[in-house]
Amino acid sequence: MDIKSLEKVALSARILAMDAIQKANAGHPGLPLGCAELGAFLYGSALKHDPSDPSWIDRDRFVLSAGHGSMFLYAHLHLAGYGISLDDIKTFRKVGSKCAGHPEVGMAPGIETTTGPLGQGLATAVGMAVAETMMAARFNTPKRKIVDHYTYVLVGDGCLQEGVASEASSFAGHYQLGKLIVFYDSNKITIDGSTDLDFTEDVGKRYEAYGWQVLRGDMYDYAGLEKLVAEAKKDSGRPSIIILKSVIGKGAPTKQGTADSHGAPLGDEEIAKAKAALGVPAEPAFWVAPEAYAYYEKRRKELTAARAAWKAEYNAWRAEEPALAAEYDAYVAGKSQKPIDFPAFAKGDKVATRSASGKCIVAMNKAYGNFLGGTADLTGPNATAMKEGGDYNAANRAGRYLRYGIREFAMAAIASGICLHGPFRPFVATFMVFSDYLRPALRLAALMKQPVIYVLTHDSIFVGEDGPTHQPIEHLASLRAIPNVRVLRPADAEETAVAWRMAMERTDGPTVIALTRQNVPVFEKADPEWAMSMGLGAYVVKNTEAAPDTVIVATGSEVSMALATVEKLGGAAACAGLRVVSMVSRELFFAQPKPIRDAILPPGVRVVVAEAGIAMGWERLAKAEDILSIETFGESGPGNDVAAHLGFTAEALAKIVSR
Repeated sequence: MDIKSLEKVALSARILAMDAIQKANAGHPGLPLGCAELGAFLYGSALKHDPSDPSWIDRDRFVLSAGHGSMFLYAHLHLAGYGISLDDIKTFRKVGSKCAGHPEVGMAPGIETTTGPLGQGLATAVGMAVAETMMAARFNTPKRKIVDHYTYVLVGDGCLQEGVASEASSFAGHYQLGKLIVFYDSNKITIDGSTDLDFTEDVGKRYEAYGWQVLRGDMYDYAGLEKLVAEAKKDSGRPSIIILKSVIGKGAPTKQGTADSHGAPLGDEEIAKAKAALGVPAEPAFWVAPEAYAYYEKRRKELTAARAAWKAEYNAWRAEEPALAAEYDAYVAGKSQKPIDFPAFAKGDKVATRSASGKCIVAMNKAYGNFLGGTADLTGPNATAMKEGGDYNAANRAGRYLRYGIREFAMAAIASGICLHGPFRPFVATFMVFSDYLRPALRLAALMKQPVIYVLTHDSIFVGEDGPTHQPIEHLASLRAIPNVRVLRPADAEETAVAWRMAMERTDGPTVIALTRQNVPVFEKADPEWAMSMGLGAYVVKNTEAAPDTVIVATGSEVSMALATVEKLGGAAACAGLRVVSMVSRELFFAQPKPIRDAILPPGVRVVVAEAGIAMGWERLAKAEDILSIETFGESGPGNDVAAHLGFTAEALAKIVSR
């Protein structure tokens, strides 16, 4: 290890960070300055990576969980030779810059995940570590080890105070993720001041209780860092947290060690003093030591040679294991390895859509080798059991069913990490009402365009006896409010199978499948191409011979209510002008060209909406008095009794239609 050159790298990273933040007049200099040596050690010595191939499947992953310190990442990616130029750094925090305020995956090579909301980076990294073990179990052979990498994370006090970090760390300890190594920047400072104000727990003892190896050292001791990482790697049965004593804002003469250096530019005067003390010329700004560039020029040749050696091993593996290679290629391409045997349902059958979904999950599990998932301790109620591959655990890394425990937030973030790592397609499941617990991770999945599937059952007041704490009211609206989240609420078992196909075909964001607890009938569908039309977001269930004068738009179990309403109004003969539409995905329907929308909901026609949730958003289609919704919390009792108590019935819908 060339410590003198690494010192020049760290010095350069400090200067880049303070100058970029000053030019932007916004940012967080404390972490980039305080952890500069760790960045130099990681990118310059410890990480297995190759800037010339940032998507190399066997690279080590590095996640900056404390994403506010983003200039740490941008500075070291620039120095290491990734696709971030000095000009990019000079536009830090400007619209369109690769160097956004917090790291965003896809904005520049080398950024593994979007971070910023504290704790989620750590939880996502746990998912990456899970995926590494799964890949290794499936594709390594006694002769060839083509998957063998580590996941490194840098966290701060803020990350470890967030509950999602606790959930994910508990999960990682239980599953013995020995290739997960976390560096804890223990500078004892947060925005408000010293951590003595509100965070005095013994983090080491806490992580020992989680089942982690706990190591301690100095942020600025290169030889010590090397020894600590080697020690972490020796313990293959436990993840490791390396607690590093550090100084926030190190190098800023009057602000280091204080909250003043955490989240605001240092100021021209402080930067001038810092550069003088560090022996750096005052001008030009964005100075980089020539030795730093020279070191990485040599280092990149070594890294490229190491990757080339791996590629030779990989090519030999492909030649020796054509079946495994074909399976891997199918995973990457998102193709099924076997035909999908979707379940069939007969008209008139009464099936809860969660039960129909369970049969679809079994079909997906048989057809896709990279399909996997799990629930937050709700396998039976969510109907998500999978036998193919068995449970994932320390003894069965090839297992495809994950027991997440009652950790909804971490579950969703871990699934994003699995998806980001690839080449897997994960689903997660819980009750819809508990989407409140995982919503921040769902939002990040949407922002990152990760196609995680969210199976949310017990989707309405028809949950029944569990009462208002478990009966979703505002949840469909809140899920639809997140950009790039596709909410599918199938109305019967047949629609559920199509919803699963749609979810699996989507590659640019997460899909929510909202499912009933109660049985609903499989109904006749007027549109002979309904399964294709459903991809438009809505289709005609019950049609009219002439142009309709009224259209009932319903979702989920309320489509059956709408059909029952037609019967209460005298049947098809008496309701000749009444059309019923199943709007499986409101956002998909609204995204269609106007001619398609007009074909389903003709201009000028009266629209009546029925959905067992709040009316928010439906005002776009119907007048307030033409929306049958629920604007209050539910009650405890049998589902139909609760609906009657709240006035959410076919009779109530019939009154609206007949007005």
